[in-house]
Amino acid sequence: MTKFYYLKLSKSKKIRYLKHIQKDSDYIVFLHGFMSDLEGKKPKFFLNFAKKNKLGFIALEYSGHGKSTGKFIEGNISKWTRETYLLLKKTVKKNKIFFIGSSMGAWISLNQFKFFKNQIKGFLGIGSAPEFLENLMWKKFTIKMKAEIIKKRIYHLKHGDYTYPITLQLLRDGRKNKVFNKKIRSKIKVTMVHGQKDDVVPVSYSKKILKIFTNAKKKLVIVKNGDHSLSSNKGLKILKKEIKLITS
Repeated sequence: MTKFYYLKLSKSKKIRYLKHIQKDSDYIVFLHGFMSDLEGKKPKFFLNFAKKNKLGFIALEYSGHGKSTGKFIEGNISKWTRETYLLLKKTVKKNKIFFIGSSMGAWISLNQFKFFKNQIKGFLGIGSAPEFLENLMWKKFTIKMKAEIIKKRIYHLKHGDYTYPITLQLLRDGRKNKVFNKKIRSKIKVTMVHGQKDDVVPVSYSKKILKIFTNAKKKLVIVKNGDHSLSSNKGLKILKKEIKLITS
């Protein structure tokens, strides 16, 4: 049975998270994707990896996700970035960090560099999706869809078996969180893992992230026949191999 914890941010707001405290050790921080949670395979997989390798571990559900409080439609990249920062400041403190960002989690991870730059030792991206709100949503919306979102301030976007409530404030906030125009000069290990058959986010996004890092030891791993989540046994095996290399 996985034990969850809660961080109280205000009287009415609390964030659910997973933790494994390892004294005087580096930490793996797993950040999940858009409308995801900590019930999937990857968070527990990386938690077990951290325990076996005597590393600390933190993963959270942003507000409006999973069992954290708040409405999803009131959330945005800035809020989720801040919640991540507050939790890490309280739990990881001065320890070194390895970020694992899945999809949108890679965007949130990149946003953490301004807070924890000197603590970050490595970064693993999985189907990374920075700036997806503008490039994969808004720019691809039809004139009719754009008109509806401007008028109603929300659009219910259907993709596969899911419906994503996309708000105007979320899109506008995304524009304030650009990362592709930045340069990160940290001398760390950065590995992007991307499914060859990812039908959500193109592989070009992982390539663009690698360009942000000017002094890092960079690597791109394209998983043959891999999907967006890479939660299959084959996908997890590859992720385990790559996080082992980053944390060693």
